[in-house]
Amino acid sequence: MDNNSEKEQLIDEIAQHYKKILELIGEDVEREGLIKTPRRAAKALVDITRGYKQNPGEFVKSALFEYAGSKVVVVKDIEFYSLCEHHILPFFGTVSIGYIPDGSMVGLSKLARVVDAFAHRLQVQERFTAEICDSLYENLSSKGVIVAVSAGHMCMKMRGVEKQGANTLTLEYRGDFENPQLREEFFRMIKQ
Repeated sequence: MDNNSEKEQLIDEIAQHYKKILELIGEDVEREGLIKTPRRAAKALVDITRGYKQNPGEFVKSALFEYAGSKVVVVKDIEFYSLCEHHILPFFGTVSIGYIPDGSMVGLSKLARVVDAFAHRLQVQERFTAEICDSLYENLSSKGVIVAVSAGHMCMKMRGVEKQGANTLTLEYRGDFENPQLREEFFRMIKQ
């Protein structure tokens, strides 16, 4: 069985579950607007969770180049969209990444690919931040890595406490970023 037919089979199976869920909440799944909804929702879920089939470390290893200079490299405001594992509702925001090269540097787009690979899984923001940091620290030739995430969570905005302005900030760092002065430099750079 090829990947395409496996994917279609997975979508069909998930669609059956969505159809049952719609019936359980009292919807008429034969209603014109809902006839194709189970399949559309299943396709969306498979796409949104594609990160389970990706190896973020491979993205980094595929684009390492000889170190060309810069004490700190920062890519800020990498947007992401993910699903909270507690309510399966979206959370989204930005990731800023800094690293101190040690012999090699990585193609900048690979940092965004690492973010996407972890975002496209059921997540909690705290683990998401740590996974990005750990993956980069383990796969880059670097003296240190720092990752800051800012996100809004629909599980807080559209249900439960319903706090529209609440954002969550998380931070992880490894290596030389244990030094508070380097962390301060990172924060100055991402505020520019």
